[in-house]
Amino acid sequence: MFLLKALKTPSILFSVLFVMGIGADFGLDGFVKRLVIAILINTILAMSLNLVNGYTGQFSLGHAGFMAVGAYFSAWLSNQIPHSSGFAGLWSFPVLAVMGGLMAGLAGLLVGLPSLRLKGDYLAIVTLGFAEIIRVVLLNTSAVGGATGYNKIPGPDDILFGASTVSKFFLCFSHSLFWSIATYVIIWRLIRSGHGRGFLSVREDEVAAEAMGVNTTKSKVRAFVLSSFFAGVAGALFAQFENLITPDTFRFNRSVDAVIMVVLGGMGSLSGSIIAAIFITVTPELLRPLQQYTGVDVRMVIYSLSLILLMILRPKGLFGNLEFTHLFEKLRLKIFSRGKS
Repeated sequence: MFLLKALKTPSILFSVLFVMGIGADFGLDGFVKRLVIAILINTILAMSLNLVNGYTGQFSLGHAGFMAVGAYFSAWLSNQIPHSSGFAGLWSFPVLAVMGGLMAGLAGLLVGLPSLRLKGDYLAIVTLGFAEIIRVVLLNTSAVGGATGYNKIPGPDDILFGASTVSKFFLCFSHSLFWSIATYVIIWRLIRSGHGRGFLSVREDEVAAEAMGVNTTKSKVRAFVLSSFFAGVAGALFAQFENLITPDTFRFNRSVDAVIMVVLGGMGSLSGSIIAAIFITVTPELLRPLQQYTGVDVRMVIYSLSLILLMILRPKGLFGNLEFTHLFEKLRLKIFSRGKS
């Protein structure tokens, strides 16, 4: 009964967005569809990094490396298993996403065990070094395409369903939407559990947490591994949708974008991470037409200025440490108080 109650809201949300995805499949052009998938993948990336940087109070700059591990491992594994055509072959894609996430989680464990005894800038340098090591290794490994990238990655494709066709976009959208909501729900429930309280105590005061009996190193490693798992899932989804990945896809800039999403949305706010992921993904594309009028690519200048202004006006991020539920509750109380008066 408790499980059904906990899954009620996520199920309703998935159903509503699922129906909206059907409308988007018919009403949007190819470019906007790609942007929608990119938003969903970035929300997973941002929420997973928020678990480490926001809720546990650490500073990781290696998220692109874990995303690369998940993407490349799932891409390699997809070429090792047989694929069926039509709906019978769809089972493999969630499995590949999980396997990519597990491999990234293992990488997170191997990196986290020795490095999470460090703090602040030192931890950031170690995680950044890991991400660059992964990228350089992939760049020089011919088995996964080297500098030219890994192509011909199997992914969802258009499927005939009677007289109609279920498009690749809709299949990728549904898969990415499921993982995006699952990431939110799992982290949300985790933070409100005993383990999650341990993460929060590490963020607030690591020395006090240690004095109260919290194994701070173990808590940080747990958060790091789970965060790495979801980063790997995001990488696997990216590989399945694009059907081509290169080491340059997972450069330092992608880790920085993930950090910006976390800081801009609010450290310790999953809802803020979602809004920030949408903003970071969409804003450069909305500014693209300016290049046609000015003849100069001023997108990044305006994009950077808008980020600076937002951080000046909202130093704690767009949401601070609030969630959508807090805002809905405030709105409900305000409406109720007005009706009562």
